[in-house]
Amino acid sequence: MSMDQLLGLLTGFVFGFLLQKGRVLRFEKQVGALLIRDMTIFKFMLSSILVGMVGIALLSGAGVIALSHKAMNLGGVVVGGALFGCGWAIMGFCPGTSLGALGEGRWHAVFAIAGMLAGAALYAELYPFFKSTVLAWKDFGKIGLPEALGISQWVIIPVLWAGTISLFVWFEKKGL
Repeated sequence: MSMDQLLGLLTGFVFGFLLQKGRVLRFEKQVGALLIRDMTIFKFMLSSILVGMVGIALLSGAGVIALSHKAMNLGGVVVGGALFGCGWAIMGFCPGTSLGALGEGRWHAVFAIAGMLAGAALYAELYPFFKSTVLAWKDFGKIGLPEALGISQWVIIPVLWAGTISLFVWFEKKGL
């Protein structure tokens, strides 16, 4: 096993541990998020994004990693997001939480995992069709938020941090 694979495995275990400790694997938290009554999962995701964006920006700036954006495709985002939301609503799991739930011994998560694998296989088989239809709707190219706005990531990051922290404060005031 290579060092990259070991680091990936370690990162996965740490992420799964944090999912479990944050109680975001619990059914009531999943349903609460879908009904917009419990913001635990959103707070967890936004916290991960905030920490990740700073880490990636620092590693990229130091030359440790090279960023390679995936193309921003409107059709893929809209259809993929809708399918993701439907799957989450039906099964009560997203990809990370389904594996975490399985790790906790909740075997019904196997159905969510099987559905994701079947969906990925179906997508691979139908890719030529999607490429000429849904994926042809609008392609913005390999662009990130700093490129789209024409400003430094170090201007965007503090703004997103401030906005997210303000959102967290509002969630707490509302008891979410």
